[in-house]
Amino acid sequence: MANSTLPFHAFVGRRVYINDVAMRDGLQIEPEFVPTEDKIRMVNALSRTGLAKIEVTSFTSPKAIPALRDAEAVMKQIDRMEGVSYVALVPNLRGAERALECRVDEINMVMSASETHNLANVRMTRAQSRRMLTDIIQAACGAAAINISISTAFGCPMEGAVAAREVLELGDWFAQQGATGITLCDTTGMANPLQVEALCDGLAERWKGLELTLHFHNTRGMGLANALAGLNAGINRYDASLGGLGGCPYAPGATGNVCTEDLVHMLAAMGCDTGVDLEALLACAAQLPQLIGHDVPGQVLKAGKSDRRYPTPPDFVESRERALARDGSASDGKAAASS
Repeated sequence: MANSTLPFHAFVGRRVYINDVAMRDGLQIEPEFVPTEDKIRMVNALSRTGLAKIEVTSFTSPKAIPALRDAEAVMKQIDRMEGVSYVALVPNLRGAERALECRVDEINMVMSASETHNLANVRMTRAQSRRMLTDIIQAACGAAAINISISTAFGCPMEGAVAAREVLELGDWFAQQGATGITLCDTTGMANPLQVEALCDGLAERWKGLELTLHFHNTRGMGLANALAGLNAGINRYDASLGGLGGCPYAPGATGNVCTEDLVHMLAAMGCDTGVDLEALLACAAQLPQLIGHDVPGQVLKAGKSDRRYPTPPDFVESRERALARDGSASDGKAAASS
């Protein structure tokens, strides 16, 4: 078991990679369509913050996710920044072909560790998903990196607990098929830090050579704590969503992903090196309420960074003098009583 009480110096200078998924995972459940030009503008702004990856869109049926019906237009018109990987989610082979035509850097594919959630989410059994995703890996064949996101890796909202062996076996399978990355997803915010550390301990060695990512939702307020547990277990890549947007459509009441700017703020305070300009990221987050038409869950945008300082109250000097005067009066009284 990994050491769950790593000293502070173990985090100082540690490189942690942040992948923002707001433009896909966040926007996919928004009721109002965000105009294509606004999406492009936001992706371009995010590209300049130092993020490792941006999940730009999903090449799925416009009928299934109308909010992302402009996938081709967005992916073809964004500015590509060196050092940033541009990712698209694909649900099937046709979606992968569309994504490759738009020159995505990475294809992200999803299947669930839970049979029930997989059927609800993609309308296939897990066996069917395996066959289809393997076909996509073979079709991509070096044209783009391939990431497999294993949903409900920490629990299913319908089945409950998911055995770790189910998750590990799926990861082993896709590693053998040629995937270049694996993401373990806490799809509905059921994970706790001890569970995260137990599942992730040793994965960097087990899936050596693959990019390992953790994807947490903050449904029950444990997102950042789970990220810290993942760090303790040796995982250095994290999905997060600008403003905390997102949520699983197959989990009633589920809230959004871990907030990107909140995660970056925590890591910076711990001395980690994310390569992300937090001020630039907060500037992006500040645009979200107008973009989507409602407030967002992110906390740092509201409260400010932890090193933010406020002016003293207007009556501070007067209050201090009165307090000191009371101390002086009390001392004089004690001296008179002792004499």
